[in-house]
Amino acid sequence: MMSSNMKEQKKAPNLPARHRVEKIWKGGLFLSTLIGVLFLALLLVKIVNDSFGYMVVEYGLSPNAMAVNGVPVWDLPKEDKVLFLQENITPGRFKKLMKEKPLLERSDKEIKALILQEIAKPKVAQTWTLSQSIFQKSEIQATALQEYPQGELSFKAWLNWDFITSPQSSDPLYAGIRTAIMGSLFLMIVAILFSLPVGLGAAIYFEEFAVDNWLNRLLKTNINNLAGVPSIIYGILGLAIFVRLWEPVTSGAILGGVEAATINGRTILSGGLTLGLLILPIIIINSQEALRGVPFTIREASYGVGATKWQTIWSHVLPNSIPGIMTGAILAFSRAFGETAPLVVIGASTYIVYDPASIFSKFTALPIQIYQWTSRPQDEFRNLAAASILVLLILLLGLNTLAIYLRNRYRRTY
Repeated sequence: MMSSNMKEQKKAPNLPARHRVEKIWKGGLFLSTLIGVLFLALLLVKIVNDSFGYMVVEYGLSPNAMAVNGVPVWDLPKEDKVLFLQENITPGRFKKLMKEKPLLERSDKEIKALILQEIAKPKVAQTWTLSQSIFQKSEIQATALQEYPQGELSFKAWLNWDFITSPQSSDPLYAGIRTAIMGSLFLMIVAILFSLPVGLGAAIYFEEFAVDNWLNRLLKTNINNLAGVPSIIYGILGLAIFVRLWEPVTSGAILGGVEAATINGRTILSGGLTLGLLILPIIIINSQEALRGVPFTIREASYGVGATKWQTIWSHVLPNSIPGIMTGAILAFSRAFGETAPLVVIGASTYIVYDPASIFSKFTALPIQIYQWTSRPQDEFRNLAAASILVLLILLLGLNTLAIYLRNRYRRTY
């Protein structure tokens, strides 16, 4: 018998080499993590850099020059401001503003904004990024004074409350993402109401009721494959089924609302169902994993006291798997919230100023709004796109935080 000391001496020559290999792998893994974090940080810095900075605005009519009988228009009562606005814009434009919302029902702040927008007609002449605004402030001030002597230089936070609550506009100074956010929320509601019950039902069937035969194995394989299909393929499927084949349903015409129906069924209902199909395989797979994680002893204990299979599932299996199911579902909804390709294929609007009124309305979404702004040549629209990306990241971060909270809050140990 070889003694333990002799065995250790025999192993010892290999230990330094194995430790070196371990250190190399550890360094490589740390380096890959560092690279990933670095690129994410650079992306975030780029977005923030474009969301803030100096800009020069030129006016068709100087706001300081607008007065009535020597009194600045900004100091007039609201009724006189409305009269001033009516006298200085076309009758057609005034009628359109009154149709949107009677002017006397608007706040004084809203009337001032309309006077500024409709009469002063501000226009962005040039913008600078946040880094340029910090490190080249004196050069920017000199450039603005020399090239735009009648312009107004100011620091602009493109991400602000007005930006979030304003509808889309062709004027970057007044463009907002309210309509896009509303469209995204409507889409998510439809997608959730469709995909969550169907996905959870399918997962329960496969895990608790399905027998092991060729048909069920084929279905499971296809579901796993569908989870990796590119999202644009789902857009093509949604275009063929929901927009064209089911047009009477998705347009609302089947309910008798032909006037309000959207041509070719390019509605929130079609978009939501398409996104629901996109995330359905993910929900099924995540729900299966959550159900599989419940110990079989819990089922046996339920059967032991005389419970049926469905009573066991409803009273014991589902309550114990809810944290995993909800976490997977929220992460799937996060993916759907940021999708663009399927919505572009089914014909979502890239420019729309009216909030959706129902699931049969035309729509846009926040990712589509970002795509539309990034394709514009003007720098100010890229600033708007960067601010929109920040909003999208905040919303997605909120969803992921909610998923982590639910997982930790309702997690059970066995």
